[in-house]
Amino acid sequence: MTQHHLAVLIYPTDFDPAPILDDAVRKLLARGVAIAGALQHASGPCDMELELLPSGRRISISQNLGSGAMGCRLDAAALAEAASIVRKAIDNGPDLAIFNKYGAQEAEGKGLHDEIALAITAGIPVVIPVPERFLPQWSTFTAGEFATLACSTPAVLSWWDALVKASRDAA
Repeated sequence: MTQHHLAVLIYPTDFDPAPILDDAVRKLLARGVAIAGALQHASGPCDMELELLPSGRRISISQNLGSGAMGCRLDAAALAEAASIVRKAIDNGPDLAIFNKYGAQEAEGKGLHDEIALAITAGIPVVIPVPERFLPQWSTFTAGEFATLACSTPAVLSWWDALVKASRDAA
């Protein structure tokens, strides 16, 4: 069986995979794994930040629409800045790339779409949560070539361990 270098955590719309991804990243970093990518942190429905890896720098990606606002708006300029930083980290050849999610922006070819593609084409193993509703777009984007993991820290760590073992066995 081929060990996929692309691992997906599929989750329902009402689930937040961010704490699981954050926990997995912290545990992998503690093992010395070099990680590039982004984690999402939200302190409210319209207050989102991306934590850029490996630096840990945080960039707010939510526009402040004022106290009377009834909705949220993504800050495209901040997201573009984050993407540029992530791209540079991927260019440095990390062991692993982890992205906060393949969401609406990425399904439209925006957001971190190009950085995800860059990591995949560079042969860097990738972990990414994908909401169920964007699974068709994800499957098209990746030609269906990915492993599906349970949305849990142990599943991510087990996948990584198997990938490292397969790599060592092939060497």
